[in-house]
Amino acid sequence: MDLEDKLQQIKERYDEINQAMADPAIYDRPSEYAELTKEHTQLKELVDDFDRWKEIHQLLKGNSELIEANEDAEITEMAREESKELEKELEKLEESIKFKLIPKDPDDSKNCIVEIRAGTGGDEAAIFAGDLFDLYRRYADNQNWKMNILSVTESEKGGFKEIVFELSGNEVFGKMKYESGVHRVQRVPETESQGRVHTSAATVAVLPEANDDVDIDINMGDIRVDTFRASGAGGQHVNKTDSAIRLTHEPSGVVVECQQERSQHQNKAKALVMLKTKLYDMEMEKIRAERAADRKSQVSTGDRSAKIRTYNYPQGRLTDHRINLTLYNLDDIMKGNIDDVIEALRLEDNLEKLNAIMQ
Repeated sequence: MDLEDKLQQIKERYDEINQAMADPAIYDRPSEYAELTKEHTQLKELVDDFDRWKEIHQLLKGNSELIEANEDAEITEMAREESKELEKELEKLEESIKFKLIPKDPDDSKNCIVEIRAGTGGDEAAIFAGDLFDLYRRYADNQNWKMNILSVTESEKGGFKEIVFELSGNEVFGKMKYESGVHRVQRVPETESQGRVHTSAATVAVLPEANDDVDIDINMGDIRVDTFRASGAGGQHVNKTDSAIRLTHEPSGVVVECQQERSQHQNKAKALVMLKTKLYDMEMEKIRAERAADRKSQVSTGDRSAKIRTYNYPQGRLTDHRINLTLYNLDDIMKGNIDDVIEALRLEDNLEKLNAIMQ
């Protein structure tokens, strides 16, 4: 399908919405009216662009006819100059339209819950999990996001066996979602006396936080609630009270823990959000699997068992295997400066989506 056909479809849908909204009876159906208003707002900018797109084509056609007539050299030259400017505008307009056609992921604007777990590599994997946590903590600071730690299992030699935290702010999941997967590190561990390079790994899972607009029905009768004494960082209270909460959702087998707040009530409230988020992610995973059957994506945000990135310390190199991106500023990246990596992944993802809708 070419660009004009796609835009014509949108224009026809826009006209249908206008007609539906002109019917006084629509006000008796407020939810339907709200949906139409939202869609109307989303399509209006594209329809305006389409009107300008058609206008430019008409102007170019008129100039072409004027140049062919060739009756006045001065007028012909003016028409040629105007056509050059119009063609530049048309090129920019078409680029803009193409990216506006890409359907927005409603989850992109959501906060997210991030889980980092040490993988293969023993103590070094846990230390690397800690390094990844520091990377994301610094990145969150750069983005003016708020971080809230939910659960921690520390490692004796440093780092974490597991750490779970929430990030909240603007477009959090839209940027962090590309971090899901297996992160591999190649370096000489501090515990290695021979100076040999070891390979270790940590797994990152980034889940869009399930807020009130997500329809996930949780029956409290299906949930087993266990309390236990919190451990790790968090203050002296962690060793004195059974304030930590573990929720087990019996039908799905999903288990979540929250131990960072001072009261059982606070920890339970956050654990319920985590549980709802995990159940929502399971539903979305089914949808992603169905889409993957139709479109093989390089920039997958679903398969968390896939090796997505290698951090090579001896060479100061980061390689993202999904898009064959290699950067030689690893020290800078580990300080939280990962914008170049994330923007490259977002661009590739958008190009894949654009190709899919233009077919």
